[in-house]
Amino acid sequence: MRAISNLSILTLRNRPLMNTSTTLNSLKALTLLVVTGFIAGCGGSGGDSSADAGTAASAGDGALQGAVTLDGSSTVYPISEAVAEEFLAVAPRVRVTVGVSGTGGGFKKFLAQEIDINDASRTIKESESMEAEANGIEYLEIPVAFDGLSIVVNPQNDWVDSLTVAELQKIWQPGSTVDSWDDIRPDWPSAPIRLYGPGTDSGTFDYFTEAVNGESGASRPDYTASEDDNVLVQGIAGDEYALGFFGFAYYVENQDKLKVVPVDGGNGPVVPTATTINDGTYSPLSRPIFIYLNTASLARPEVRAFVDFYIDNAGALASEVGYIELPEEMYEASREKLAAF
Repeated sequence: MRAISNLSILTLRNRPLMNTSTTLNSLKALTLLVVTGFIAGCGGSGGDSSADAGTAASAGDGALQGAVTLDGSSTVYPISEAVAEEFLAVAPRVRVTVGVSGTGGGFKKFLAQEIDINDASRTIKESESMEAEANGIEYLEIPVAFDGLSIVVNPQNDWVDSLTVAELQKIWQPGSTVDSWDDIRPDWPSAPIRLYGPGTDSGTFDYFTEAVNGESGASRPDYTASEDDNVLVQGIAGDEYALGFFGFAYYVENQDKLKVVPVDGGNGPVVPTATTINDGTYSPLSRPIFIYLNTASLARPEVRAFVDFYIDNAGALASEVGYIELPEEMYEASREKLAAF
């Protein structure tokens, strides 16, 4: 395996926004470059179109059988779960299992070759890439959707109308002295602020800390952490003085229990929506999310059929579960690279 490029989506997210059209075009171009750069680093041995056609036919007539294993990000889980459910109708004899152990936990299993696919809400770290190379693992990085990290509070919170990135940093930075709401703004209540967020194995945690605190993994430790976003939802929904963050889909699914907070990245407060996440105006808290595929698993027809199905259906199913569909050319780039194996 060749070295992985270190291009960063975050670089684009932190640029001044010229206008919606320019931002969207830049985001698509950079993300497509990242996709191409990452998957180009993992060369294939050449594909067989007739074999691919046979795999598709077998999946369609129910003859395909076997097992496909996924684990990793709770953020990507709703998409992978939806794909697995739909794939069952196409290939009922294939058992697809989707676990949730966080992006980092999933990569540990992926690098130990315990699973075929890792759901990841961040790109692979250099240390993980080096371990993959040492273990002889070739992989493809396949982007599946856009996501916007959502800052949420309890619905009874009637004082927070927005938060700036600087205020989020003040709250979440290592060594933060923010203990009550009036530590953020003096006219807010003198009441304790109770924080909720993903655990340190989460790619969402990594992305948030990099975007807000300038360094992946840099965060105050005294908050309620969980790799299960549903635990965070329940905690915030039951605590008037809570504040937390997680993926956009979990806010959409639970918006009757939560209040989303607009974030000011320097151009005024912006609410995360399908439009603002896709066009980049919800900055710097929007990003693509991925699956990582061990290419050795493609020797099994059920895995190839599942990944083909995933790429073909990720956009529509992502939209159904609260994420944002990628531009079609990005899915096509993944199809082309997959066909080389």
